[in-house]
Amino acid sequence: MPIRPENRFFYPIDWKELSYVIRFGRAKGCCEGCGRPHGQLVAHLGDGRWWDVQANVWRSGKGRRLKLAPLACLPAETAVQLTRVYLACAHLDHDPGNNEPANLKALCQRCHILHDREEHRRQRWFTYRRRKVTGDLFLGPYPFRF
Repeated sequence: MPIRPENRFFYPIDWKELSYVIRFGRAKGCCEGCGRPHGQLVAHLGDGRWWDVQANVWRSGKGRRLKLAPLACLPAETAVQLTRVYLACAHLDHDPGNNEPANLKALCQRCHILHDREEHRRQRWFTYRRRKVTGDLFLGPYPFRF
């Protein structure tokens, strides 16, 4: 996920190199949350379960092996989706100024969005309130809906 321009100054100058070392040096190109490989198309069921091609097994959203039928044996009505995996370097304490290696983790897009869930909810709440205020100032009453 790109860094917002207003938050750019929180990150060190060598952030790209630091992120690369965490994602491909320490994590070896796999998500540290679920084990999905970077850059690969991964078959998944939409609820976190995904097909590990190298081990030929289904894995949970936490990377644990599951006892499910192989990918080719699934019923036709099962909705299998394909997603390309991209790793990002996440701050565990949500503080972009804390760049200690112990505070950084290589996460795929699914694990990263789950890790930042509360921050996204807070930002959503703030955006709705800002829209309501802007509507009241310039347009008159603004209908407030969720």
